[in-house]
Amino acid sequence: MGFGETKSSPGYGNPPWIFKGSALYQLHLVKAETVRAFIPKELRLVEAFGYTLGGFFLANYDDSPAGVFDELVVIAGIVWNPPTSCAWAARVLVNSEEACHHGRKEVGLPSQVARFSKRITPVPRQTKDKFGGFLSMIGVGTTICHSKDCMDVQVTEVVGPASSDLCNIKLMTDVPTPKFNKWMGPSITLSLPSFSGQTEYNPNLLKYSCRLACRVRAVRPAKVSGPSPLKKERSHDSESRGFTAEEVVDNARNLSISVMLSKPILALEFNFLEMQVEAPIILSNNTTSSLPAA
Repeated sequence: MGFGETKSSPGYGNPPWIFKGSALYQLHLVKAETVRAFIPKELRLVEAFGYTLGGFFLANYDDSPAGVFDELVVIAGIVWNPPTSCAWAARVLVNSEEACHHGRKEVGLPSQVARFSKRITPVPRQTKDKFGGFLSMIGVGTTICHSKDCMDVQVTEVVGPASSDLCNIKLMTDVPTPKFNKWMGPSITLSLPSFSGQTEYNPNLLKYSCRLACRVRAVRPAKVSGPSPLKKERSHDSESRGFTAEEVVDNARNLSISVMLSKPILALEFNFLEMQVEAPIILSNNTTSSLPAA
């Protein structure tokens, strides 16, 4: 997930690389037919009733080898890696050229540079206990004031002088104030293994692991909206259909948006996040890429 160039940047030493910050991990039900356009043919998709588990990982790192940066990982779906499974990233957006370059070259990720425009709007609200109506009538109110922070995150891909909106993510966080402290959830550790590679920048099929330690709690799923109108989706099989490079890039972007707009089923907020990323291992060598660069 968050990466920087190890060879050219003095900020990166030997792996594992450590990233600290916070994140939202949101799982979606994604149509299997949509996801197959991203998955290498040699990998088998984990699916049931025509759907797989995809979603996104939206992170803000305040301490990393690449410094402070934001990241959006669009997770296409889950593929089998007996006896368990691994995630496959359809697209990785970062507002750091350094992180983008390392993700492409060293970890085989479909990384792109992007802008993350954020706007926070406090939305005050009030709640009352079951006796609130009566007590208010006699002038003894028991209203509890809360604030609902609404953050809009606009993610825009940047390619040279050109830019295009990918999505808008609306985050809603309930923060009781001033008497009630925000509960961050229990402390957990987990491992998120992933496949990567078979891109223009790294043609090998790779596997890498992220070990996370954080406080986690379930939150309201973020609302995602995409740019309008979307271009018609097409398959990534450019060799048989003869797509141009521009068509392939547009198609990859539109398929990523389809994943983001699919049905959310669970959202987890990671606070006090410390993520340790191991160097990838090569599973198979390829002289040419079977997947176009996203």
